[in-house]
Amino acid sequence: MEEKIFYALEKERIDKYLSSIEEEYSRSFIQKLIKDQAVLVNKTPVKSSYILNPGDEILLIIPEPTMPIAVAEDIPLDILYEDKQIIIINKPKGMVVHPAAGHENGTLVNALLHHCKEELSGINGVLRPGIVHRIDRDTTGVLVICKTDEAHKILAGQLKEHSIHRVYHAVVHGILKEEEGTIDAPIGRSTSDRKKMAIVPNGKHAVTHYKVLSYLKGYTYIKCQLETGRTHQIRVHMASKGHPLLGDIVYGPSKCPITGLIGQTLHAMTLGFLHPTTNKYIEFTAPLPEYFQKLLQVLQP
Repeated sequence: MEEKIFYALEKERIDKYLSSIEEEYSRSFIQKLIKDQAVLVNKTPVKSSYILNPGDEILLIIPEPTMPIAVAEDIPLDILYEDKQIIIINKPKGMVVHPAAGHENGTLVNALLHHCKEELSGINGVLRPGIVHRIDRDTTGVLVICKTDEAHKILAGQLKEHSIHRVYHAVVHGILKEEEGTIDAPIGRSTSDRKKMAIVPNGKHAVTHYKVLSYLKGYTYIKCQLETGRTHQIRVHMASKGHPLLGDIVYGPSKCPITGLIGQTLHAMTLGFLHPTTNKYIEFTAPLPEYFQKLLQVLQP
């Protein structure tokens, strides 16, 4: 059992607040915890509809996880490339990469198990077969999955050496003054909220290169090239400059200013690496999702 304490910053429904800061858990899972009285506000059980007041102390009790079993599910996949060693996927918004508490089904792994049958590397265990790297639930774009353990080892080595080419597109709040730049700041767990990442002195080395693609109405459309690949790296780095990603209610404004937009506006556009068998450089690009394209049109100055 794990206990976490938070302090509310503004008026908001308790279930909505917790599901926004605890990204790995679904809102329905949070609501179940509330029903089971595993969520206390000022030491008192509440209902999911409870409206928090600034300063409320929230105690979240996470029960010991039961090991979910990843099962094959017939979920459509947007496959950009596939051979006997790897499969390249264009992940949609809202899809979790692998099963976890509150997200036992409907994940990318569930879909891969149906598509690839037994042909997925087993290095990362039964819950994350084939998964070499991840992107957040609401981040879209290109991911490489390994079918064999050998391919997995080789690509994991390239990730460790920071030799994989990764480019993301994003929309950030405000108008960036510099047309391009580099953010070199270590990232680790936040000392005030262990579910969030932050720039901390003893964090892991993290470098993001960014470049302005166009200026929008109150926002900036940028591309970011990762030199390293830390958890929430782009989201944390851009927020540290005072330009959080549009839609990111964890590192930016707690309420998204765009109606209907859910989650950060971040897309893994390009992924390039040495093929684990041929050792030749290959590169894949995932087109901007429809919601992203429409957003850029709406925000044109």
